Amino acid sequence: MRWRSFVAVGDSFTEGMDDAYPDGTFRGWADLVATRLAAEAGPDFRYANLAIRGRLFPGVVAEQVPAAVAMKPDLISFAAGGNDVLRRTFDPDTLVARFDEVVRQLRSGGADVLLFRFADVMARLPGQRLVAPRVQLLNQAVGETAERHGAIMVDLYADDTFLNPMLWSTDRLHLSAAGHRRVAGQVLNALGVGCDEEWLMVPPHPAPSPWLAARAADLRWAGQHLAPWVRRRLTGRSSGDTVTAKRPLLGPIVD
Repeated sequence: MRWRSFVAVGDSFTEGMDDAYPDGTFRGWADLVATRLAAEAGPDFRYANLAIRGRLFPGVVAEQVPAAVAMKPDLISFAAGGNDVLRRTFDPDTLVARFDEVVRQLRSGGADVLLFRFADVMARLPGQRLVAPRVQLLNQAVGETAERHGAIMVDLYADDTFLNPMLWSTDRLHLSAAGHRRVAGQVLNALGVGCDEEWLMVPPHPAPSPWLAARAADLRWAGQHLAPWVRRRLTGRSSGDTVTAKRPLLGPIVD
């Protein structure tokens, strides 16, 4: 094991929504990966998770990247931009240019860097015609940047298993517990570290819903999840406004 420390950087994807511990806090793929790496590395392994839900790319870069670099870890994961592609003000040229700069900065201290091509989340969300090309552009930038800087890329977009709605939570935007386990398995495979086989197991697809039942489910989803998201956009608020990083400092994994 060449990794004795791991810092995770990003937004809700890396914070772990919606994979809840019994106390209601979130676990997610990064905690799962850290636990597996700690089992390999031993008690000296250290882990920090700086990710906060709702963060846009500039916020992740300004708040989390300098802190991650300052910790001088062996491994850093960086996943950001997913919230930006949903915004009307999305500027692809600026984001792509800054993405390259950020990965160069993360690699400058000698850390291995994990990058992600995002899974296709738009299949069950409105706005696919507008947002899907943005996701493709971001994923292309991730692949090119990973190659340029020798980063480790985890290609979730190439995994059609993520088209299974059982890998997504009820809000249709965040991963379910099964989805996070699958991401963790893919990360560990990319690192050359074995994972529990069950992490890569896929739940059966749900049975097709009758048309009326499906439309009723869409209406419930719109009221419970879409409407609050729209209200936050209109009022300039974020789901992470009062949230702090769950593991702001490098520390041991405690069972």
